[in-house]
Amino acid sequence: MTKDGWGWRAPVRLAAMAIWLAACVTAYYLLALLPGRNPVPPVFLAGLAFIAGVDIRIEGTAPRRAMLLANHVSWIDIPALAATARSAFVAHDGLQGHPVLRRLCEMNDTVFIARSQRHTVSRQVDQIRAAIDECDVLTLFPEGTTGPGTALLPIKSSLLSAIDPPPPDVPVVPVLLHYAQAADIAWVGDEPGVDNFLQILRRARPVELTVHFLRPLEGEELAGRKAMAAAVEQRLAAALGLANKATKA
Repeated sequence: MTKDGWGWRAPVRLAAMAIWLAACVTAYYLLALLPGRNPVPPVFLAGLAFIAGVDIRIEGTAPRRAMLLANHVSWIDIPALAATARSAFVAHDGLQGHPVLRRLCEMNDTVFIARSQRHTVSRQVDQIRAAIDECDVLTLFPEGTTGPGTALLPIKSSLLSAIDPPPPDVPVVPVLLHYAQAADIAWVGDEPGVDNFLQILRRARPVELTVHFLRPLEGEELAGRKAMAAAVEQRLAAALGLANKATKA
């Protein structure tokens, strides 16, 4: 029992997630022989958000086909974008060292990239284009790590190398993930991931998240990875400033 008196919520939610995982894995393999993308992983991730008590609201229009560039605050970002845009994700290759996480990521068509190996960029371009063809929507977190949610970290243009230039006819859409209680949600500093995960599962109040789908980049904003990074950072910062003011009002 925690000092706030809601220690029962984490084990109940963990049990519900385990049952949901078992049901979705079974459904995944039953549908695996059908053509096209397996519909189960986005549904599974959306269910995780629901079980965790996430109240998701949408501003703008979720694209049916796009490369999403989103700020990164919490592990909740992933189920939230799967729930709202049926997105697959670009992840760093360090996750491949965790067998269970790796398999779950692979089931959702995750593209693993080696950030430190520049010679693999051409292969990463091919992987990303293949993933968009398969999934239609793919998300990359260009800050490269999680931030506090109340401010942005610098956008790393190097992480955009694999979409320079973007695949033809695929809009590049900035997405702001804005949490009403960002200080309680953000996974920052040296906090272990498991601690952050359980902290959110223990919450009595819902996690209030607004997913802002912003206007796609266009024209000179797409003229190379540095131009894209600058444009995304400007768009997200402006949207975050407005969202923070609205929250305080």
